[in-house]
Amino acid sequence: MTRKKLTWCATHPLCRLFTHVAIFFGYLCGGAAIFMHLESPREEALVNSLKTHRFNFLANNSCVSDEELEKFIQEIVQGANRGVSAVKNVSQSEPNWSFGQALFFASTVVTTIGYGRVTPLSEAGKAFCILFAIMGIPLTLVLFTACVERLMIPTRNLLYWLYGKLGHLYKVFHIQVLHLCIILGIHIIFFMLIPAAIYTVLEPNWNYLDAFYYCFISLSTIGLGDYIPGDSADQPHRALYKVATTFYLLLGITMLLLLITVFYDIPELNLGYHFYLKNDENNRADENTRLKPSESGNSTKYTKQVDDTQSIRSGEFHSYQQDVQTPVTEEEQQH
Repeated sequence: MTRKKLTWCATHPLCRLFTHVAIFFGYLCGGAAIFMHLESPREEALVNSLKTHRFNFLANNSCVSDEELEKFIQEIVQGANRGVSAVKNVSQSEPNWSFGQALFFASTVVTTIGYGRVTPLSEAGKAFCILFAIMGIPLTLVLFTACVERLMIPTRNLLYWLYGKLGHLYKVFHIQVLHLCIILGIHIIFFMLIPAAIYTVLEPNWNYLDAFYYCFISLSTIGLGDYIPGDSADQPHRALYKVATTFYLLLGITMLLLLITVFYDIPELNLGYHFYLKNDENNRADENTRLKPSESGNSTKYTKQVDDTQSIRSGEFHSYQQDVQTPVTEEEQQH
């Protein structure tokens, strides 16, 4: 009886969903505990340092009262939170709301990165930001989807080429994993490692880890806002720098979405299948499977088949997505 209950819990969709929720909150709690352990000592040291500086300042400047200093600090912090730095006599190479800066801000809104360093100051600006985001975020998602669909054409061609070269040696799943690793390598090298090296050179206060951290946080649209390129007071060509960063973010996010698409096209790696409202028999994948075209009317529907050695050797693969309707040319029908 106990074994039947365990089998039911392992196969029932609702039970798997609750398991997923439990794992998710366990992951959150574990991450929170690690962050607390790592960051609490640094925060405590920073608090003690600020207290010491404040005490020494009041001791060395008896003409300044504690209330006056408190009010001054609040003004400085409020300005910094709005993107205005008080260093170097509140002087910046360019204002925060030049066209290049505004374009950078607009891109962080529609891509949902949202650094939070520079924000609208006026009531009209806040209202327009809401309307701009309501229209801009769906438009951006449509643009990213269209770009990824077009990039999937050469990406699939690479996969088919791998099928033709390696299909007689390896299973479909192994070739798909190799294909995923190639796309992942391209993303890491050209959109993480190389840009991080460039930012390390351009940003005087960043080390390589800071720059790599910025690239990852930005392209994953987390956007913490603790590191933002071009925000130093004496940054030359600040507007141009912001525009270049804007295009980098758009290209990088597109590449990341392409990588995610390739990942989820491998059923064996798509953990979401285990939590869908389907029977276990319908979502269990086998490594010895491939997608074989089966004729249905005037189009071809690709379905999974077993023992794919012959087709892999021939390299005749048209799509590796399940249940995709695609037209077939006369030449393909003859083969």
